[in-house]
Amino acid sequence: MKSFFSKRRSDHLDIKPVENLEIERYLGVWYELARFENRFERGLTDVMAEYSLKEDGSIKVENSGWNTKKGIRSRIIGHAKTTSMQGLLRVSFFWKFYSDYRVLMIDNDYQWSLVGAGNSDYLWILSRNTSLSQDTIEKIITEAHKRGYDTSKFVFSIMN
Repeated sequence: MKSFFSKRRSDHLDIKPVENLEIERYLGVWYELARFENRFERGLTDVMAEYSLKEDGSIKVENSGWNTKKGIRSRIIGHAKTTSMQGLLRVSFFWKFYSDYRVLMIDNDYQWSLVGAGNSDYLWILSRNTSLSQDTIEKIITEAHKRGYDTSKFVFSIMN
């Protein structure tokens, strides 16, 4: 079987977000199926995010995951704002420090998405369900690889 987990093919990283993101359709619950390991999520399983529209037009972002060391569900609440570029949000969990949230690929029915940041350190596969077909996962990983990501860095989340 062909391996879909491979090192980055080139030094070029394509972080261009999708051109037609409909925020209203993106709102709701997303389950993290895979991620590049990062210090914010280390030790977490059953990770999910919920996006909801606030009265001021910004987006409430609530991330949570099962903390395996503490035996509790950890939560953090932040907010996001849209930008003039479709598919690019600016997200903050810490005071006024914002990071890119780039929807790089999304299913026509908004059932799964590939999300990155402004660099190659962060990448997530999100789904409306706790699993996706192997064909869909391979399609997403192939796209990430084409964009220059080191797909061998994917860590698949445990969903109970």
